[in-house]
Amino acid sequence: MEKLEFQFDGGAPVSRRAHAGVVGSGDLEVLLAPGAFGRIEVAITTSVQGMASTWQAQLGRLFGSRAWPAARIVINDFGATPAVVGLRLEQAFETAAQA
Repeated sequence: MEKLEFQFDGGAPVSRRAHAGVVGSGDLEVLLAPGAFGRIEVAITTSVQGMASTWQAQLGRLFGSRAWPAARIVINDFGATPAVVGLRLEQAFETAAQA
C-alpha cells in the first residue's frame, strides 16, 4: 500500500460530510469532510505503487476545472481508473451539497 497527500486551492468549506463508493476490485472509496477555508487536502491510500505523478495530474485537472469547496478528502483506492476517481469525487461533493 502507498500513502499519498496532496493540496489544492478551494473555496468556502463544504457544508457536511459525505461518502461515495466502496473499496473493491477496481474501485475506490471517497470520504469527504469540511476543510480549512481555501484548501482542499487529499490523503490517498492506494494498492498501486508508483502512481503519485498520475494522481497529482488527475486531481490537478479535476480541481483546476472549476471552483471547488474546501474539504478534507480521504481516498481508499484499489486500482480505480481515472474516470472512476472523477465520478466518486463528484458523487461525494454532490452528496455533501444536498440539504
